[in-house]
Amino acid sequence: MEKTGAVLVIGAGVSGMQASLDLAESGFKVYMVEKTPTIGGRMAQLDKTFPTNDCAMCTLAPKMVEVSKHPNINLLMYSEVVSIKGEEGNFEITIKRHPRYISEEKCNGCGLCAEVCPIKIPNEFDEGIGVRKAVYAPFPQTVPLIYTIDMEHCNNCGLCKVVCEAGAVDYEMQESEIKVEAGSIIVSTGYDLFDSSALEEYGLGRYQNVVSNLQFERLLSASGPTGGRIIRPSDGAAPQKIAFIQCVGSRDVRHYPYCSQICCMASTKEAILAKEHLPEVESTIYYMDLRAFGKGFQEYVNRSKNECGVNYIRARPSQILEDHKTKNLIICYDNTFTGEFKEEEVDLVVLAPALKPSTGSKKLAKILGIDTDGYGYFSEVSEETPFDTIKPGIFVTGVCTGPKDIPDSVGQASGAAARAESLLAESRGSLAVVREEVPEKELADEPRIGVFVCSCGLNISGTVDVRSVTEYAKTLPGVVHADNIMYTCSDDALTSIKNIIKEKDLNRVVTASCTPRTHEPLFRETCREAGLNPYLFEMANIREHCSWVHSKEPEKATKKAKDLIRMAVARSALLKPQKIRTFDADKSATIIGGGLAGMSAAVEIAKQGFRVDLIERNKELGGYANELNSIFLSAKDPDRVVGPLREAVENHPNINTHGGHCRKSRWLYREL
Repeated sequence: MEKTGAVLVIGAGVSGMQASLDLAESGFKVYMVEKTPTIGGRMAQLDKTFPTNDCAMCTLAPKMVEVSKHPNINLLMYSEVVSIKGEEGNFEITIKRHPRYISEEKCNGCGLCAEVCPIKIPNEFDEGIGVRKAVYAPFPQTVPLIYTIDMEHCNNCGLCKVVCEAGAVDYEMQESEIKVEAGSIIVSTGYDLFDSSALEEYGLGRYQNVVSNLQFERLLSASGPTGGRIIRPSDGAAPQKIAFIQCVGSRDVRHYPYCSQICCMASTKEAILAKEHLPEVESTIYYMDLRAFGKGFQEYVNRSKNECGVNYIRARPSQILEDHKTKNLIICYDNTFTGEFKEEEVDLVVLAPALKPSTGSKKLAKILGIDTDGYGYFSEVSEETPFDTIKPGIFVTGVCTGPKDIPDSVGQASGAAARAESLLAESRGSLAVVREEVPEKELADEPRIGVFVCSCGLNISGTVDVRSVTEYAKTLPGVVHADNIMYTCSDDALTSIKNIIKEKDLNRVVTASCTPRTHEPLFRETCREAGLNPYLFEMANIREHCSWVHSKEPEKATKKAKDLIRMAVARSALLKPQKIRTFDADKSATIIGGGLAGMSAAVEIAKQGFRVDLIERNKELGGYANELNSIFLSAKDPDRVVGPLREAVENHPNINTHGGHCRKSRWLYREL
C-alpha cells in the first residue's frame, strides 16, 4: 500500500513548530493539533531566553507566523486526538475539535468582542497574576489571532455578538470530530509545572509575595499584566531584595526525584533581568547543586555573579514565614557549606518548580499505543533511537520525553522530523501544495516609502524613543507613511503592514526592529503577499545596534536609531526589483566526520533516497565512541551502538564512505 505523504504533529510548542516547518519545507503535508487556542507553547510565556538574553517572542513570533502561513501546514487549534487506527505509513486519526463559539473563518481578530465583555477572570497565560475577559485571545501575538468564548464564565449578555461586525460569534457552535490520514505521527506535547502550593512550607497561594518563576517571567514581560514592571503582588511596590529558591518539587523523593535541568539557568536569567529592571535590587539564589552544563552556561553564571552581583547560597530552605505587617518574607535555611542556620528577610520569593509531563500524557499514550516512564514522560525505544517509540511510525520530541532546554528541544524536533521523512520518503510531495503566486504591481518612478518602527515591547522602546524616531522618519525624502507598532513581527501587525502597502501604494518598505537574520524573510514574504517585490525591502536593526549596546544611553541610542533609519530609507530608494531563480539542486550530501552523529545523519539522508559521501579522517568509523568503555546511562558496550550503525552505513547503497588521513579527506572534499 502506498504510504500517506502527511504527518500529524501533536503539540504546537517550539519543538512541534520546528518539526512541522521541517516537514512542510521538505514537501510533506502537516496536520498540527494543539489543545489550546494558540500555537507557541511555554516559550511564548517567557520574557528572555538564556544564556543570550534574546527576547523569547522575537525568536518565536517569526516561527509562529511562518507556521500559520505555510501552505503545507493545517492548524487544528483547540483540538485533541481521541483515537487512531492503522499502522506506520497509513494512520487514520480521529480528532475532537472543541467549540470556540467564534467562527475561525469569519473572525478578523479586531478584538471588539473582548473590549465590551464585562467578565474578568484570571488569565492562564499570565499564570493567574493577570486577568482576561470571558471572550479572549491568550496574548497579543496569538497565532492564529482568533478569539475564543469561555462559556464556563460567560454570562450570556450577548454584547460580543452585537459588536461583531464580521458576524463571527456563534453561541450554538457544537463540538465536532474530523478524521485525517497521516503516514507518521510526531508527539511534542511539552510539559506542565509542579503545583508548588503542595509544599506548604514555601507558602505559594498563602503568602501574596511568593510567586512561581513562570509568574515572574510574566512580570518581566512587556506584554505581561504589569507592562514589564517588577512589583510585589501585596502592595505593587518594587522589591529591593528577591530570593530565588531552586528544586521546588524536583530532586524530592516525595514528588519528582529527578533534576528538571533548566531551573538553575532560568533563575540565573531572571536574577540578571531583575537587575536590569531594578538596578538597586539584591538577588539571591538558594540552590542544592548548581547545574550549568550547556554551551555558555557556566560563563552566564559567572556573568551574573561578577557583573550583576547575584548571590548564590548552597542551601535548601526549610520554610518561609511571613511578617503579617509588612508582608515581607523570612527564609529559614541551613547553609550547607558553613553548616550555619540562618534567617533572611526579603521582599519577594520566586520558586523554581519541577517540570512534569503535560496533563493528559498518559491518556494520549494509551490512545497512541506508546509507553511512558515511571514519571509519565513518553519513552523512547533506546539510546540509539532517541525519537522512536514502541509503535512504528510514531516519534517523540521535546520536553514530553523529559526535561530539557529550548535548543535541545528544537534540535530534537529536526531529528524526529528526519525520522518521519525517512519513513515516508517515497510519498514526498504527493500531498504538498505550492505557495500561491501574487502578481507584482508595476514600480512607479518616484519612491513611495513606508517606515515601520517596532517598539518590541520594552526591548527597543525601553531605551529608544520610538515615537520621536517615527516622527523623524516622516520627514525623510520619499517617505509617505511612518508608523510605530508594538510588535511588527506579530500576525496582526504583518496583516496591517500588508494592507498599508496596498492602501498607500507603497513601493518600498523599511522596518526598524531587531535582527534581520530571523525577521528579514518574514517581512519580505509580507511584501510579496501585498504584491510588492520582496527585494524592495530594507531593514534597520535598532535593537542590537541601538537599544542593546546603548542600554544606559537612551539619547545616544535614539540618535543612532534615527541615523540607521535615515540610511535605510536612502538605500531603499535605490533598490531595484529582483527575480528569484529556481533550479534543480544536486540531490546529494557530504558529511565530514564519521562518529555517531555523522553516521546517523548519513543513514537518515540515505534512507530518503539521496546520495551521501561520508568523510572520516580515521580508517574506522565510530569516532570517540570507539574509545569508550561504556555508554551512560545504560552502561552498554559502545560496540553494541556503534556496530549496527557502522554496518548500516557500510551496507547502504546510497552511502559512499571515504576513510583515511586528514590530507586525503581534505582532497576528497575538494573533489566532491
